[in-house]
Amino acid sequence: MTAFAQRLKELRTENNLTQKQVAVRLGIRQQSYTRYENGSGEPSLDTLIAIARFYNVSVDYLLGLTDY
Repeated sequence: MTAFAQRLKELRTENNLTQKQVAVRLGIRQQSYTRYENGSGEPSLDTLIAIARFYNVSVDYLLGLTDY
């Protein structure tokens, strides 16, 4: 599992959200979000930024470049 996939899942579970809830809030399909979490897909740059804003973290954190 990539750092991105792992951190995405951790953030979602820490916030007690389902994949569907996050996908709806981001305006993407649940299947897309599921692929991001299991490492079989990658978001566009715009979606990556939206995910970072949604969870209030940096893109660097999501990508595993920083630990904060």
